[in-house]
This record gives sequence, C-alpha cells and structure tokens, in this order.
Amino acid sequence: MILRRTVLLLLLLNLAAAAWWLWAGRARAPIAYTQAGVPTLHLLHEALPRATSHPSPAPVATAASAAAQCLSVGPFTTQAEMQQAFAALAMLVPRIQYRVAESAVSRGWWVYLTAPTREQALTMARALAAHGVRDYYVITAGEQQNSISLGLFQDPGNAQRREAQLRTLGFPAQLRQRVEQVPQYYIEFQQPATPGFTWQAHIAHADILHARTRACD
Repeated sequence: MILRRTVLLLLLLNLAAAAWWLWAGRARAPIAYTQAGVPTLHLLHEALPRATSHPSPAPVATAASAAAQCLSVGPFTTQAEMQQAFAALAMLVPRIQYRVAESAVSRGWWVYLTAPTREQALTMARALAAHGVRDYYVITAGEQQNSISLGLFQDPGNAQRREAQLRTLGFPAQLRQRVEQVPQYYIEFQQPATPGFTWQAHIAHADILHARTRACD
C-alpha cells in the first residue's frame, strides 16, 4: 500500500516538472540565427516604411500689390473751400492731408506820384486839378504816405496809357505792379483701389483745380 502511494507521488511530480518545462519554453523570446552572407528576413509589416507627415509648403505670392498713387489737388483760394473738399474725400480715400503754401498774386498795376512831404503832395494835387485830372487820391498814412494814387488797373495796357498821359502833362508818374503774398491751399491724398474712382466727382468746381502726382510719403 505504501509502495503504491510512493509510485503515484513520483508520477505526479514528473508530470508537474514536464508541464513547467513546456510552459517556460514557449514564454522564452525566439532566438534569431543568422548566417554570414545571407540577408536577414523580415516580416512584411516590419519591412514597410512608416508613413511620415510633412507640412505642406507655404503658398508663394504670385503677384505684388499694386503701387499706391498719390495726388496733390489745388490750389483752393479759400480755407473754407479746401475744408469742404477735404471732408468730401476723407471717407473715400486711404490717406489724406492738406498743405498751405504762400504764393505771390498780382493785385493790379498802380500808377502814382511821390512827394517828400505832405505840403509838396498837396501842391502836386492842386496842379493835377488845374490840368483837369480829377481821379487822384493823396495818401496820408502808411508805407506810401505823401504819395498820390492815380489809379489801380488790372490791365497793364490801361496802366501804361495812364502813365503816358500824366507824363505828357509834365508829371513824373510811375508804374508798379502790386504783388501780395496770399495763402493757397492744397489737398494731398492717396488714390483708392476702387475701380472707376474719380476725385473730380466729389469736389465742387473741380474744373478750375489742378492735380499732379506726387510720392506717397
């Protein structure tokens, strides 16, 4: 009886040892054997390269933006006219500014006589009246004090005839153009990209103004 139990116990131990060795052999990592000169084999999924993502190239600009064009429009004779035109264009153009410039303007041709003192000016005035000259004026103050004005003419030809008349009567008349520095106003703006835009359609009396191109600062 004891012998039979002993044999049965040994048999169970052998079965347990065989099962352990079988399980341990399957769990081991496979060993790769290579031979010189023979290329290594790979599974199909190992041989395929992995897909890699590459960023798309940035789009290249194919056309440059159109060059800006700026204009200088004027001159406006009064500040009020310039302000009206400025307000009309301010909401339509990208940039706008105004400029004030001094300009010499002819105020006509002046015919006159000069005298060193007031008494001599009055004596000359009485002589003019004696020769039938009535349209004169004795200047009593200012830079032209003691001068006698004989007329202001817009037409230089009329002024020259007046001067010749006085000289014929024996009076040393003089002729001079009167020039005054007056402000003139200009509007400078950048033309918008709107097709068909014309600044003349938004400004009163645009036909008497001049426009010239200028650099866009």
